[in-house]
Amino acid sequence: MGRVDDTIRLIEAQAAKEDAAILMCSLGKDSLVALDLCYPRYKRLVCVFMYFVKGLEHIERYVRWVKARYPRAEFVQIPHWNLSYVLRSGMYCVARPKTRAIRLTDVVKTLRIKYQINTVILGMKKADGMNRRLMLNTYQDEGYCHKGMFYPLAEWNQREVMAYMRVRSIPEPVRYSLKASGGVGFNEECLSWLERNCPGDLEKIYKVFPLCERVLWERHQREAEKDNNDNND
Repeated sequence: MGRVDDTIRLIEAQAAKEDAAILMCSLGKDSLVALDLCYPRYKRLVCVFMYFVKGLEHIERYVRWVKARYPRAEFVQIPHWNLSYVLRSGMYCVARPKTRAIRLTDVVKTLRIKYQINTVILGMKKADGMNRRLMLNTYQDEGYCHKGMFYPLAEWNQREVMAYMRVRSIPEPVRYSLKASGGVGFNEECLSWLERNCPGDLEKIYKVFPLCERVLWERHQREAEKDNNDNND
């Protein structure tokens, strides 16, 4: 696989400059492939998972798999930076307007200070969309490492990511719908998946964001109305 060889050379070139790195690990496909490629080539790798609700069992299963597969990596969990905006606005919860709004750049700055590591690895790809392509194209001459932000999968596409996962026996992350996979959110597809497959995790989300119960309540109301109309036809 030429793409893999090229990426390994890219990673090795960066690891030669700094043998420790922070990897933003969402437990999605791209971050898991980046982890698998980077793990043997860095002396120290700190994997950072950002959560909206901590301790969801279907997420923890993947955390345990990562820790077993890559025992030398450090795995830490922190609140997602977007959570600050959710809490400030009171989205599906009681608003906390005094919550300080933070950005990903603030998280990166804090992590760099805490772990004394400059290199931060992200699994972004040009194939993710036009904005990503435009951004990553500007970093190409820098080996896809700009101001310490390293994007080793920049040239990959989804087909290559999936093929690598199959070859390396990396389990595919949860897909909450037929759409592209994503993280836990307040969308109907995710909450419905949790209701069917992990009701305990859904209850944990309701405890933190009680107002999001309305999302599935409205869905059930629509389904009941449809069934009623079908029976009357």
